[in-house]
Amino acid sequence: MDICTIQPGDRGVAGGTTATILCCVCATPIAPNPSNTCSSCLASQTDVTRGISTETTLHQCRGCSRWHQDAGKWIGCQLESRELMALCLANVSGLKKRKNDNGGKVRLVDAAWVWTEPHSMRLKIRLTIQREVESGGTILQQSFVVDFIVRNQQCTECQAAFRQGSWKVLVQVRQRVGHKRTFLYLEQLILKNGAHRGCLSIETFKDGMDFYFPDKGKAARFMSFLEDVVPLKIKSSKKLISTDDKSNVSNYKFTNLVEICTLCKDDLLFLPKKLARHIGNISRLVLVKNISNVIQVIDPLTGQTGSIESDAFWRDPIRPVITAARTRMTRYVVLGKDAIYLERNHSKRGVNKKQRSKLALITMARESDLGTNDSQLEEQSHLGYLMKSGDVALGYDLRETQVVDEDAEVERTKGKFPDVVFVRKLYGGVATGEADAAKKRMFQLKRLDLKKGEEEIMGKGKKIRKDVEMERLDEEDFMQELEADREMRTRVNIYKSDIEKKMEDCDENEEDKDDDQKITLDELLDNLVLDAKPDVEVNALLGDTNLEEGQEGMNIQVYEGERAVVEGERAAQDSIGFLGREEALNIQAKDTAVLVAGNVWGKEFMDNEGKFT
Repeated sequence: MDICTIQPGDRGVAGGTTATILCCVCATPIAPNPSNTCSSCLASQTDVTRGISTETTLHQCRGCSRWHQDAGKWIGCQLESRELMALCLANVSGLKKRKNDNGGKVRLVDAAWVWTEPHSMRLKIRLTIQREVESGGTILQQSFVVDFIVRNQQCTECQAAFRQGSWKVLVQVRQRVGHKRTFLYLEQLILKNGAHRGCLSIETFKDGMDFYFPDKGKAARFMSFLEDVVPLKIKSSKKLISTDDKSNVSNYKFTNLVEICTLCKDDLLFLPKKLARHIGNISRLVLVKNISNVIQVIDPLTGQTGSIESDAFWRDPIRPVITAARTRMTRYVVLGKDAIYLERNHSKRGVNKKQRSKLALITMARESDLGTNDSQLEEQSHLGYLMKSGDVALGYDLRETQVVDEDAEVERTKGKFPDVVFVRKLYGGVATGEADAAKKRMFQLKRLDLKKGEEEIMGKGKKIRKDVEMERLDEEDFMQELEADREMRTRVNIYKSDIEKKMEDCDENEEDKDDDQKITLDELLDNLVLDAKPDVEVNALLGDTNLEEGQEGMNIQVYEGERAVVEGERAAQDSIGFLGREEALNIQAKDTAVLVAGNVWGKEFMDNEGKFT
């Protein structure tokens, strides 16, 4: 039986006195409420977290490191990120009020990450919630830890990658040339832009590559990327696999043939008269400077440039008079040069001042003629500003070379062609003829995970060895192209090699400073670990000088194998709380509920600028 007392001096609404009762637990006078219990006793006896799960399971794909969301959807989230926090909170049952739930309204006011062992397959979050525990309006607050057990589960795309015939769209990329330099360049473009994401597998063949995709959307995105980087034309077809007459649903497999233009970097062209006039009245004898969504050409004698659109090429394909093959190029040694000033070029069009300064009359000799005869040549070149005495360059010898185009052969026999067309300058050990020049390069490249096609696997031993040697030579030629073309290097990612080059201290003269195509250390990227192990030593990654002041006692965790980061760094970037190792060891699984001051939702949290004291 409750004892009702009257506090003197307390006035009710009608002008009378206010009645109070004694708490059934501690006998403290309180205002009447349905539980007949004071706020302190109510907080000590009530579990605010009832109905809320404190342990749940998350599924992560081991292949692509994505997390399962719902209904077969997988999303990519980094550890301690805001996206992963939202995914974890969505898997905690009880935070959202259900129907026929009389437990009172629950509000989440804070969530923070809790440190866990890197290989424990556990995630922990410390949640702070507030709940109205009785109809009288008493609001209690309590903090507790929720454990998330990480289980491995393959996503649908990774499952499809291990099944035979699981692809739905095939993109066949082909180029009808005798080398693979274009595909080596295309591979670097794909890596830098991440265009191969969503691809189930990649197979390589002698004349191209095959890309397998699980749906048409990913394949269309990949082909759109190819259209932006190379001139191409696409042919599409489909094959009926199965059909359901009752539901009128059919299953198709789609094949897209992507044919890249046959022109490659450093090919020598003899343009038709109409096309030469259309792209700026340029000289008909031009050199392919670069290949992108358009074909960029340059006059090797005047330096004038022009662009051939992809549509114009496919309407009337151009065949190169000399292809940029290793066997068609000759090594020349530069003996001297004289700067020239060109007032007007052959097309009677003015040349800008910057281009005039790059022209020079080069005196050279074939490397094979040194020591046997005194034959020397003089020729004007657009690469003159790069050359100095003693340099070695590659070029086409047009005196004895027979070209495939009839009109070009007539012009050559009339003496209207230059004797030599320079292609590029050689650098490093390649120029000096060192046998291990490739191993001493200061840069290296990443490669895609490629599979050999059936044609290459079924070949005979002698043929396989020949193909391997040709691939090695094509890769070496591609690396030389990167060394000699700064514009080309800006489109790909190049990394520092493991070999430490010994840089000799020498005074650079004015001519050395003019060489803007030479590769420098500033262009190379770090963080390429080709042989990274799962448990790599952190000190080896960071060194003794990379730890900032105040980080000596902090725990370091390697998330990606390439970069060592401080735990809690990503959480701080997303303004999320993080409890370190020392705090995590002393934290309680569930704190005692406390009364919220003033019975206002989140008042303490907002008064402290979103932080708990």
